[in-house]
Amino acid sequence: MSFGYGLSTINLNNMIKVDEKGFYGKFGGAYIPEMLYPNVEELRENYEAIMATQEFQDEFRGLLKDYVGRPTPLYFASRLSEKYGAKIYLKREDLCHTGAHKVNNTIGQIILAKKLGKKRIIAETGAGQHGVATATVCALMGMECTVYMGEIDIARQHPNVERMKILGAEVVPATSGSKTLKDATNEAMRAWINNPVDTHYIIGSVVGPHPYPEMVARFQSVISEEIKWQLKEKEGRDNPDIVIACVGGGSNAAGAFYHYYNTLEVRLVAAEAGGLGINSGKTAATTAKGSPGILHGSKTILMQTEDGQVVEPHSISAGLDYPGIGPVHAHLFDVGRGEFVAVEDKDAMAAGVELSKLEGIIPAIESAHALYALNMIEYQKDDVIVVNLSGRGDKDLETYIKWGKY
Repeated sequence: MSFGYGLSTINLNNMIKVDEKGFYGKFGGAYIPEMLYPNVEELRENYEAIMATQEFQDEFRGLLKDYVGRPTPLYFASRLSEKYGAKIYLKREDLCHTGAHKVNNTIGQIILAKKLGKKRIIAETGAGQHGVATATVCALMGMECTVYMGEIDIARQHPNVERMKILGAEVVPATSGSKTLKDATNEAMRAWINNPVDTHYIIGSVVGPHPYPEMVARFQSVISEEIKWQLKEKEGRDNPDIVIACVGGGSNAAGAFYHYYNTLEVRLVAAEAGGLGINSGKTAATTAKGSPGILHGSKTILMQTEDGQVVEPHSISAGLDYPGIGPVHAHLFDVGRGEFVAVEDKDAMAAGVELSKLEGIIPAIESAHALYALNMIEYQKDDVIVVNLSGRGDKDLETYIKWGKY
């Protein structure tokens, strides 16, 4: 069964790129309260110039290599490939320092914050991986760190909470709303409004006001940059047939897709969290259930009521438990460049156990959604498919244990 619009509907004149106002097509921009304008404008005016300097690039690339452990392997999963009848490669972001792709972005943003003269860092987190990655780079740079996390996520991602505290971060629970990622983001934005001068907000995904979505995507684009030359070494070609990644806000997917946005022969497949089913009322399948609106400072697609109230999402994975997607993904969906599938909780858990038994790799439950998408799309025998394994399953062991179907 195939999903998404299909490549034939794409307007070739509408290539995937951000404009000077931060829009991808009709999605993006900066819809922010006046008190936040100076913070966002300072970042917008300076980030590209800072990133373009040799000094920044040397520090960023050096830390990615020697501290994060890049390049991460592109692993040929032979037993998984045999089962599915395709050549399946796993981009091993789970092997990054801290256990997920999130550190690629926090390394870049902490260097930016330092160049801008900031002394304090705030962040939001859902699964805890971005929180850990932020606490890690703050320890590295000797900067004060406060992480906002939903009360429910604190309970289900307890090991990551303790890791943040060991690293010296203060973890502040978000107790309003669904007490998950959306609410943690709300609290972080409020804190930034109250501390505009000395504080930098490290947003963890391709969400929020411009320039965050594009800035985070560029830091994460190292993923697809590496895939291209690694695949050239292994297959004699730098373009796979399909790239698959999970999408909540969508930073790992943006990184895996980035260098393929405008290469139309490469299919981009985004696996959203179907939760208990897209019509169950307990889902985070944004493209299936959402509509255009404003969320956390940008125009995107989000789940909302007719009068614009955000619908609370549900996913067994804390990192995908978000009611919207980043504006770049909304644009990919809108123009038909991306194929979006909704993977239910039970199927993601089964895919995580399957990879564990076939390849000896326990994936994060977020990444397991991407793995299950192999069952939901059409492909040809021996197609080259890259699945972005965005994180490892250490943080999810309690959820796997409660699931118990292995």
